[in-house]
Amino acid sequence: MSSPRIDETLREQLLSRPDMILDDRDLMQALIASNERAMGSNIVDLRGIAMERLESRLDRLEDTHRSVIAAAYENLAGTNQIHRAILRMLDPVAFEPFLRDLNGEVAAILRVDIIRLVLETGHPDDTRAVSKLGEVLSLAEPGFVASYLTERVDAPLRQVTLRQLGTGDRRIFGPRADLIRSEACLKLDFGPRRLPGLLVMGSEDPQMFTPQQGTDLLAFFGGVFERTMRRWLS
Repeated sequence: MSSPRIDETLREQLLSRPDMILDDRDLMQALIASNERAMGSNIVDLRGIAMERLESRLDRLEDTHRSVIAAAYENLAGTNQIHRAILRMLDPVAFEPFLRDLNGEVAAILRVDIIRLVLETGHPDDTRAVSKLGEVLSLAEPGFVASYLTERVDAPLRQVTLRQLGTGDRRIFGPRADLIRSEACLKLDFGPRRLPGLLVMGSEDPQMFTPQQGTDLLAFFGGVFERTMRRWLS
């Protein structure tokens, strides 16, 4: 009994445009499987094995390609976000609006739940004056920044520290500390003969800041911030 012939119209279309099949992975796999069944189990089809390996490589390349594109878009979006936050941060012409915007518009642009600025001081009397500037700014004793960043462990001080938390530190986040699950800590250098500072971004999302993330954009933001602060401190 002869096998049924394919419809002539369809056959002519396939002969005139064979790429219709070649470009369709499901059709190609079906044809290969049919060919293997026709050859039987006693014949090793090296060509089929080679094609399977090529398909596997192609799948991996496509996955890598998608990952690279996704990372590029994410990096571009992050860069635009940091740029917008910096422009908003540079708008105020007085210190109090500068601090107010920090935990307002700037925090909203960066999509963090809270931003706090800590300045080290050797003069306890400064605390009374600082209390008038709102909850964003707080003072700490000399050595606080290094202790907080290294968690009292002998470890190198990084410009940017990203970490997940069981709960936030009340010295930083106050009454909202119990809600904070991750933070980005930016160490600030205000120049010679000045004590360091710390800018802390807190999030209720434990995945917002993790040690595996890149820090280049936050380091750039911190560099602009500390230069802006030098102007206010002078």
